[in-house]
Amino acid sequence: MRLSRFAKNPLITGTLLMTAAGILSRIIGFFYRIFLSRTIGAEALGIYQLIGPVFTICIALTSSSIQTAISKFVGDMIGQCSDSACGEKRARSYLKLGLLLSTVLASITALFVYRNAGWISVRFLGEARCAPLLVLLSYALIPCCIHACINGYYYGKKRAGIPSFCQLVEQIVRVGSVWIFYQVLVEKDLPLTAEHAVLGLVLSEFAGLFVGAAALSLEKKLPKNTCRNSTPEYRYMMRMFLAMVIPLTLNRVLLAASSSVENLLIPQKLQVFGYSAADSLRIYGILTGMTMSVVLFPGVLTNSFSVLLLPAISEAHGQNNERGISNAIKKAVLYGLLLGFLFTVIFLFSGNWIGNHLFHNALSGAFIRRLSWLCPLMYVTSLLGSIIHGLGNARQMLYINLLACLIRIGMVWFLVPVCGIGAYLWGILLSYVFTTIACMFSLRSYFYSADQKG
Repeated sequence: MRLSRFAKNPLITGTLLMTAAGILSRIIGFFYRIFLSRTIGAEALGIYQLIGPVFTICIALTSSSIQTAISKFVGDMIGQCSDSACGEKRARSYLKLGLLLSTVLASITALFVYRNAGWISVRFLGEARCAPLLVLLSYALIPCCIHACINGYYYGKKRAGIPSFCQLVEQIVRVGSVWIFYQVLVEKDLPLTAEHAVLGLVLSEFAGLFVGAAALSLEKKLPKNTCRNSTPEYRYMMRMFLAMVIPLTLNRVLLAASSSVENLLIPQKLQVFGYSAADSLRIYGILTGMTMSVVLFPGVLTNSFSVLLLPAISEAHGQNNERGISNAIKKAVLYGLLLGFLFTVIFLFSGNWIGNHLFHNALSGAFIRRLSWLCPLMYVTSLLGSIIHGLGNARQMLYINLLACLIRIGMVWFLVPVCGIGAYLWGILLSYVFTTIACMFSLRSYFYSADQKG
């Protein structure tokens, strides 16, 4: 009986689906990074990684907050309306609203990136060879935004299976297409380049669009006499939608911009330290394209816990259940520390083997061992951040993340030119120490109040 109730809970089953899809995608992506490191080389991988901050800012500007807003309002409409058909009608209205807004923003942004790829590469990225990659990347923005909105619609309906399947299809198409390019190029005695990797990314976004659009086309058609929204109601929906999207977009763009500045400064400051441009890109590619893909890999496990924590904390907060919140915080810290120390031990003992045998790069192994101490802090802050969001303190979490980012930027700006890449590794550690302490401090009242009432 309990098992059947468990299986019918859309939150739990959705989280399990997302976790399974996330693990499979991470595994595929992990071996994909190994494949790229062996075929295009560390320097080309560094150039490929350089366009990541641009893509992150574009997504933050055009779709990520809109997807969240669609998910929220679709869930509200489905839950609030007693008439299921009327609720579905209004939910689809929010989807159409989000699609319209996201597509317009994506079109403008894609056109800007396409026309100014050279300027962005030289002035912003500091690497002229990124220009053709950005031109290709501009084609991915519109399909990426459209299927992100569709995913938001299904998240709002607690149907995580479709977005999870979409994620897997994207990853398979991305890796599979680049592998096919490689096979064809080998026969012609031509090298695989970073441009082919970006083209694989573009194809994967179109695959995600196809899956999302196919799922929507199979949705049940609503009766023609379903409740119609009047013009004032549409205006009200627009105001409510924009009231959530605008501040959320500003927050995410600000965070994405700060993170982008951090990543773009690394190769530039390594050159000031004394490395050549090629060596700076090689080290940057090893750190971001190889090392971080390993260190961040176990994070998919805490992501599933975070998905469960946020609505649970939100519900407990609405019921003034401080003891429940306090217990959730303590369990989050305990589970995060246990999982983190487990992977710290694993990476400490296997880091050199991973670097030498999987990436064929000894420096990546050294980086993995040094960054293994991040694992407990990363997993704890991920879970505590979800709790803070569940309590409705998104602005507080924004400030914490921004200050942590400023710590890393400060280390890159002032110490990397003097001490080299080791200063940045220390900066990452210090930023996570700060984030953990700040999150615990912001939640301190729940420990004290629960202890006093106990």
